[in-house]
Amino acid sequence: MRSPKDFFKPLCVGAPDPLREIPFPPSRMIHFFDASNEKMVAKLPDTAAKADIVLGNLEDAVPLDRKVPAREGLVKVGKTIDLGSTQLWTRVNALDSPWVLDDLTTLVTEIGDKLDVIMVPKVEGPWDIHYVDRLLAQLEAKAGVKKPILIHALLETAQGVAHVEEIAAASPRMQGMSFGPADLAASRRMKTTRVGGGHPGYISMSDPQIEDGQIVEGQTRITAQQDPWHYSIARMVDACTMNGLLPFYGPFGDIKDVVACEAQFRAAFLLGCVGAWSLHPVQIGIAKKVFSPPVDEVLFAKKVLEAIPDGAGVHMIDGKMQDDATWKQCQVMVTLAKMLAEKDPELKEAYGF
Repeated sequence: MRSPKDFFKPLCVGAPDPLREIPFPPSRMIHFFDASNEKMVAKLPDTAAKADIVLGNLEDAVPLDRKVPAREGLVKVGKTIDLGSTQLWTRVNALDSPWVLDDLTTLVTEIGDKLDVIMVPKVEGPWDIHYVDRLLAQLEAKAGVKKPILIHALLETAQGVAHVEEIAAASPRMQGMSFGPADLAASRRMKTTRVGGGHPGYISMSDPQIEDGQIVEGQTRITAQQDPWHYSIARMVDACTMNGLLPFYGPFGDIKDVVACEAQFRAAFLLGCVGAWSLHPVQIGIAKKVFSPPVDEVLFAKKVLEAIPDGAGVHMIDGKMQDDATWKQCQVMVTLAKMLAEKDPELKEAYGF
């Protein structure tokens, strides 16, 4: 068994020391772009001003004949475009693909110091993370990269969900996880073609009305559409939180249904996700709205912290009981609000910082 003392040692001579704490800059949305699309790249400086994270996608949605141009385009983005404080990520091709080795080798050696996080798709167990971990260390040492590039695991297979806790604890490079509902649905043989969100067939139903021991015919029974992803997302959030990682909701495929998109993002936010994917510019605004704490809740949380500086005892504030547990909730809310206020002048004014 590997000694715990070795966990934070570089896996290659000359590689940077692993981080002991995962940084948490603004991370409300991961906005995907195709670096082989010149029009999309031309808009990237404006997009970066609005988004917290921009991700050059090399995997799904990039046709086979565009794999190399997408990789080359991402290298050019890293070398020529100033993204300011916005993070630059990439999603490489799957570990069983013929492109992933060139993805990792090219990106780390060419723009390793500009790349914050590498998203690895279809992670099935800690063995996948161990492979990428060692390879990144070797490439960082070869290229003289000064800071470790972090790993973000994409959870989109049944085996990945079954090993989610081990994946989260596999390496100090682990930055977080995203939830991929489409591929997970296929892996589980779920009967849906939707990308995220609920399903009209997945419902709960009120009990029937009974008269004289018989079910009354023709009655209307109350139904409510349910979220088939609730269990898996909550489990991912727990695995990330217990290891100091950042959990994200993945894609919401129906771009036109902004109402359902906001509802799904909000459910993920309430469960503990820090952000979600953005597949279209309209979803940037939705994610910004949802994953920025509500102004009234931030103001109340600030009030609680001011009234109970040490978090001790039980207090009544505005008719609500506050104790150590609620004080910790307020700390989480205010800490996030302060961080976002540094990036967003409108939020800074609204939160009163």
